Amino acid sequence: MIDLSHLNRPDVEIAVRVTPKARRNEVSVDEHGGLRVHVTAAPEDGKANAAVAKLLAKSIGIAKSRLVLVRGATSRDKLFRVDHS
Repeated sequence: MIDLSHLNRPDVEIAVRVTPKARRNEVSVDEHGGLRVHVTAAPEDGKANAAVAKLLAKSIGIAKSRLVLVRGATSRDKLFRVDHS
């Protein structure tokens, strides 16, 4: 897992591209420098979004409750914000 602790600041926005139903859970950087999050969860009933938030929060080193999904609840391209607290 890559270290994203430099993103542990209030109001930082994090754009990610999600691949649901992947073979394993992982966070990586693509060839263009964007974040890719692969999760084994299926994109139904918010399961994939919850898995992405959990994995991303772990990579940043914060509680998953501090990550807010700003945009992309039903899209592969999502925007998260690190909340205060």
